[in-house]
Amino acid sequence: MNGPGGRRVLASLRADCGRCQGLCCVVPAFAASADFAIDKPAGKACPNLGADFRCGIHTQLRDKGFPGCTVYDCFGAGQHVTEAGAAGRAAEVFPAMRDLHELLYYVTEALGWQAAAPVHDELGRTAGELEELIAALTVVDTGALRGRISPLLLRASELVRGRGGRTMKMDLIGARLRGSDLRRANLRGVLLIGADLRGADLREADVIGADLRNADLSGANLTGALFLTQSQLDAARGDASTRVPKALGRPAHWARAERPVRR
Repeated sequence: MNGPGGRRVLASLRADCGRCQGLCCVVPAFAASADFAIDKPAGKACPNLGADFRCGIHTQLRDKGFPGCTVYDCFGAGQHVTEAGAAGRAAEVFPAMRDLHELLYYVTEALGWQAAAPVHDELGRTAGELEELIAALTVVDTGALRGRISPLLLRASELVRGRGGRTMKMDLIGARLRGSDLRRANLRGVLLIGADLRGADLREADVIGADLRNADLSGANLTGALFLTQSQLDAARGDASTRVPKALGRPAHWARAERPVRR
């Protein structure tokens, strides 16, 4: 992301649990599965949520059977709703704000790509629209809004990726892609659950909506990957030789590699 203004916007679109009343632990429902150890209906607080709005097992979520919690990202919507004094209406407001914050994250990132200059004006107008909706805590049909904005994000992506990138099939669950050249590839919404991406080159690949749960990114190069989010990295596996964008952090649960992967 280029420019101090854009970096400040992106920083505000990251979750800060210390400024939130645990909305993600209350509003969404989840079912007992590989991601969650228990069933929880929507609107009911998780039993692990304390009176101080802190998770009682935060440092043990994976060990306790709650890996789904470790990869959830509200894109800063939680603290926004809390600090706006709307936590009492969280069931209605929080889901919409979460989606609006996510869309603003993608639009702001695209505004930082020089190659996407032909659509910067439209991206700027879209960012302004999203910021107004967020500031007013407006509950809108985010599905329809996403449908309108997605083609614009795709156009920005295409301008950056140019020609030559591969378009991958949607179902790559468990795929063996070790060492693959996926530079500038279209991986939008692709299911890469458990895929072997060790040593793969994902520079400038469009990964918006790609499901990277338990994918092995050891030694992979994700610098410059388009629309990559922290939650996608958190859902995957990696090591010390995995190259990630400077704006994102290396997940704490990633194992350290004994030596870097050679190309």
